[in-house]
Amino acid sequence: MRDKSHEKNVAPPSVEVRLRDTLRDVLALKGATASALSADTPLFGAIPELDSMAVATLLTEIEDRFGIVIEDDDVDGDTFETFGALTAFVESKLATRR
Repeated sequence: MRDKSHEKNVAPPSVEVRLRDTLRDVLALKGATASALSADTPLFGAIPELDSMAVATLLTEIEDRFGIVIEDDDVDGDTFETFGALTAFVESKLATRR
């Protein structure tokens, strides 16, 4: 039988880590590209894979993975300006969910 006592103290991945994984999966980014995402990394217009169709897919995946609801009115041009802006957006949606 496996000892799981140490697993109780493992913190869940941060929003930033989970969001980085989501971007990697949805946009099929290479591991190094996804790992290099920092708060000031530009997204829309800077990452070729992130076009308007990918934004719709990404928003749906974010809703599913984070258990949040994103209304059309919630999203504006600033949401996808940088990785930090997108992270802050998801964190704010999570905060209002609680």
